[in-house]
Amino acid sequence: MTPTQSLGAAKALPPRLVRFFQKYPPPALFPDLASSITSPTALPAASTPPTQDASATAIPTTPPTDPNAPIPQVPPQRIPSTAPRASRIPPHAHDLPYPNPFLPSKNFTTGRWHGPAYGLRKQADLVKLAVAHNVVDLLPWTIKKPGEKEARRIETGLMVKGTGEGQRVKGKSWERTLKGRLEVRRQAMLNMPALIQEWKQKGHGRGWKKWPSGRAKK
Repeated sequence: MTPTQSLGAAKALPPRLVRFFQKYPPPALFPDLASSITSPTALPAASTPPTQDASATAIPTTPPTDPNAPIPQVPPQRIPSTAPRASRIPPHAHDLPYPNPFLPSKNFTTGRWHGPAYGLRKQADLVKLAVAHNVVDLLPWTIKKPGEKEARRIETGLMVKGTGEGQRVKGKSWERTLKGRLEVRRQAMLNMPALIQEWKQKGHGRGWKKWPSGRAKK
């Protein structure tokens, strides 16, 4: 696709997708930007004097002698996300020049975790728009992408307690005893001809004591 075609396709996208791609450009479309962020190049030799050492550029840890002097502050640096890679999160979900906006990210300066920039509902809305405009492959990895739910179902099975290998759902009392009662009923039907013959031989129920009458005993 030529740059003109790419520009035309970008103009055809809804404003919501355009704003998202402006904030989080796809690394596949900007390889130079991704390589410059992921692997920072060394500074040119002319920018640093030869005689200057690392101690001269280091930030002093002790306060200056002048109490009114401003204390130099370094803005917190955000490092690409290293969120716990659970079994459902593939490793390539973190291969971005910026933290994945759909996953939690850690700020190594403060040591705190930050939640995703987009919640699950907004992720689903973005994926629906991207699928409608055939640019879903340009989005970062998200659990809402097409095929992720089916792949997770194949990998982990039905996530219901008791349905795993060697497990059993507790169920109600009548559900737990249903199999045994059906077996008793089946055996009774198989033995029904012999039971009828015995009934006839004993005078059609005279003195029949094999089965209870059904009346409640006093």
